[in-house]
Amino acid sequence: MTQTASSPTYADVVDLERYPIHRLDSDAGQRLVDDCRAALAKDGVCTLEGFIRPEAVQAMVELAGRLGPKAWASDQTHTIYFEPVDESVPAEHPRAHQVRSAKHGIAYDYIPSDAPMRRLYESDDLTAFIAAALGRPVLYRSADPLDALQVTAFHPGEELGWHFDNSEFSVTVMYQQAQEGGNFEYAPGLRSDSDENYEGVQAVLQGDRSPLKVLPSAPGTMAFFRGEHALHQVTPIQGDTPRINSVLTYGERPDMKLSDLTSELFYGRTSS
Repeated sequence: MTQTASSPTYADVVDLERYPIHRLDSDAGQRLVDDCRAALAKDGVCTLEGFIRPEAVQAMVELAGRLGPKAWASDQTHTIYFEPVDESVPAEHPRAHQVRSAKHGIAYDYIPSDAPMRRLYESDDLTAFIAAALGRPVLYRSADPLDALQVTAFHPGEELGWHFDNSEFSVTVMYQQAQEGGNFEYAPGLRSDSDENYEGVQAVLQGDRSPLKVLPSAPGTMAFFRGEHALHQVTPIQGDTPRINSVLTYGERPDMKLSDLTSELFYGRTSS
């Protein structure tokens, strides 16, 4: 796409003909928001395939390769709630069950200011679109200099274990699928604010696949996902091609940051 003086600074990143996030007050923009809200209400997830242009996707894959030496490699066990093991319940109980997560995380402060995804993330248009799609009056980009926007690479043998998110929703962009494995599997609405549904959660942890769905993950897809009530995982990576994606962090407060403990866990350092 050729940029003009009036084009958004991210016009080369987003397919604005399909996804007019710069014109939310237009009929097409309102349809886009309505479609996202309907998908979230129905399935707990909204996927926008082809949201990121192929050239921008390739640029982010190449950037991830160049920044690979700066990535923080983590390999840990944790409960599905990211809380200490509850030793008062049987070992097979969800509060005691442990899983493994292993990945390479590239922090926000390593991503160049001219990188396609950073330019898009820092635009007010994208923030306004995500707020509208999620039905929020306002959202803020994270104030965390490490975690606001990150690039995650899952190499062969790495995975993201079953878990519920601590935040209500997450926003992801897919750049590269693994040669094999690396599927994002989820069980929508497995718990609620009023019912932890330990029986149903335990069934999935012990191999029941009947409630599971697989999130589409073609390169260039942006996804909104309600992960607070949906148990989800990324299956182990196989083959030589890593799975590469970004997580975009937003909140309802302008000062949102990770705790030092969580920052050390995800990036091996703190921002303070």
